[in-house]
Amino acid sequence: MHAGKTPIPDKLRPLFWDVDQSKLDLVKHKSFVIERVLNMGDEHALAWLRSVACDEEILQVVKSSRRLTRKTALCWKNIYHLDEDEMRCFGTSSNRQD
Repeated sequence: MHAGKTPIPDKLRPLFWDVDQSKLDLVKHKSFVIERVLNMGDEHALAWLRSVACDEEILQVVKSSRRLTRKTALCWKNIYHLDEDEMRCFGTSSNRQD
């Protein structure tokens, strides 16, 4: 992610309704921001994410996150041509079904 304090665009603020957005740091909270956009964002949110995070950063979160929904995980599994055993979220019994 880009260094410094890149603000969350106004259109994406509803995705982060439950956090103090003035303290949200895209570098420090990189995984959280990527997970939230992947799980809840639309094509505009994804375009913004790809403008502030490189594919390698997104791929790393896709592989390591336990918090991706099943639907999100399956989508990104196909985009990155991954096997389920490469993705941590498929190995947890608490995987959400939305």
